[in-house]
Amino acid sequence: MFKPQIKVPATYMRGGTSKGVFFNLTDLPKPAQVAGEARDNLLLRVIGSPDPYGKQTDGMGGATSSTSKTVILSKSEQADHDVDYLFGQVAIDKAFVDWSGNCGNLTSAVGAFAISNGLVDKNRVPDNGIAIVRVWQANIKKSILVHVPMTNGEVQETGDFELDGVTFPAAEVKLEFVDPADGDGALFPTGNVVDDLEVPDVGTLKATMINAGIPTIFINAEDIGYTGTELQDDINNDDAALKKLETIRAYGAVKMGLITNINEAQARQHTPKVAFVAKPVAYNASSGKHIDAGSINLLVRAMSMGKLHHAMMGTAAVAIGTAAAIDGTLVNMAAGGGALSEVNFGHPSGTLKVGAEAKKINGDWQVTKASMSRSARVLMEGVVRVPQS
Repeated sequence: MFKPQIKVPATYMRGGTSKGVFFNLTDLPKPAQVAGEARDNLLLRVIGSPDPYGKQTDGMGGATSSTSKTVILSKSEQADHDVDYLFGQVAIDKAFVDWSGNCGNLTSAVGAFAISNGLVDKNRVPDNGIAIVRVWQANIKKSILVHVPMTNGEVQETGDFELDGVTFPAAEVKLEFVDPADGDGALFPTGNVVDDLEVPDVGTLKATMINAGIPTIFINAEDIGYTGTELQDDINNDDAALKKLETIRAYGAVKMGLITNINEAQARQHTPKVAFVAKPVAYNASSGKHIDAGSINLLVRAMSMGKLHHAMMGTAAVAIGTAAAIDGTLVNMAAGGGALSEVNFGHPSGTLKVGAEAKKINGDWQVTKASMSRSARVLMEGVVRVPQS
């Protein structure tokens, strides 16, 4: 006899240019309330992975890195924080959930979910105004402040804030990433703002490798034959390009000390990211919107889970803002160099503004804060059904 489906309370939310399935930790089946195989298997089945067809038709996933995401939230166990946020990036064609990094886009939905589900003390939430939700990002052990607009005691989701890569306007959600340097706080794991990265069959590339928001490898677009104005089809329909960029990512991951040999990169798909930068030129975004060269400081294109991202990952935007603020990085030089506390960069769907505060302390660069604005809203809430295991 076949087992019935079980019902798990869940909320389907858009956050920034991503969307995912959100859970309250205590709503998960007991075996899935702790890290391990039971949790991973549940989330894989919810999203519809692994799917050899690459469509995730039998699940909640949308068959892209931006829509194959899960979030688990709980009351924070950390002092001076409201909610613990755990992010799982679900592979599409493999039975794999990557817990190695954060999703900056979905961070914008964390505050709203936390308030609406009683994870934030009521005395910290005004009836009208801005509730500042103190988030502990459990994957990377960092603090994030999410500014959630409130109206008449409810999270305000509608508004006139427009975010390129998202079709409809919504309420603005400001994010502040506090001390976003990854791991032990070393912004540059090699100690250099620019390195020579040797990649077999590609060449020796100039690279800025930074741990801020998410470990990211920046290279110059022109060094790998691009202009920085590429859209998704220009890269994602080119198997040779995808292989080349993944090879660069793997060798960069070794140089950053994230893995010991390139073969380990297959089991660490979410991090690091690889992105290519260029000086500003005019282009037409994927929506047809014309982006004037004078309206942006630089161009950035970023890879996510082996594909060119349709807009920009929020965590990679933190890395962009941080690198831009530090003189001499490839990002900083593409943006014109000098002291840059804020940049507006062009991505495949349009533009995004991000700011960062960086300073040198005892000879080492440190970033105290990075900030940007996103939006978020609930798409559906209730229960998600999965076959009982």
